[in-house]
Order: sequence, then structure tokens, then C-alpha cells
Amino acid sequence: MSSSKDTVDFILEQMQGAGNVTARKMFGEYGLFCNGIFFAEICDDSLFIKPTNGGRIYIGDVDEAPPHSGAKPFFHISGDRWDDADWLCGLVRVTVKELPLPKKK
Repeated sequence: MSSSKDTVDFILEQMQGAGNVTARKMFGEYGLFCNGIFFAEICDDSLFIKPTNGGRIYIGDVDEAPPHSGAKPFFHISGDRWDDADWLCGLVRVTVKELPLPKKK
């Protein structure tokens, strides 16, 4: 099962306050980037954020699951949290701050 464009568009809209958030189709699903940094995936209409120490503290009670078969666990963000754009943007900012910049090709 793949993610719907409506789901991706909604999540992107909610995250726009965090920076330049974009989605790129990857392996039939979507990778999310903020200011060029890969930080999340949308798989099967579910949101998965890369785990960081700051993200763990920000979220509190963290639910972890792999976004797809063979992947390491990410933070699974339930759909009821997507409506809170301020909270979601805060999580994106905290997460991206701890992730490395992409390597130059």
C-alpha cells in the first residue's frame, strides 16, 4: 500500500513553519526534507520521523516502528498529532537541528 498524495500534501502544509519542507518520491513512498536535510518518511499514510535525542525529549512517550521492511525504527507520529502544526513544526526543528548536513556530491 502506498501513501496518498492528499496525506503527503496535508503533512507538508502543516510543517511549512519549520523551514523549506519538501517531499520526494522514494521507493514508492515519500522522503521528507527540511532545508535539504532528510528527516522523515511517509509510508502507508503514516508519518515516521528520524530518531534523535531532542526529538525523544520533545515527544515524550515515543512510539517507535520501522517505516518499511528492513528499516531501522523511526518515531511513529500518530495521525491525531498532525493537526497541531505548531507541535509538528517544533518536532521538525528539533530533529533537523541534530541531523548532519547532506554530503556534497
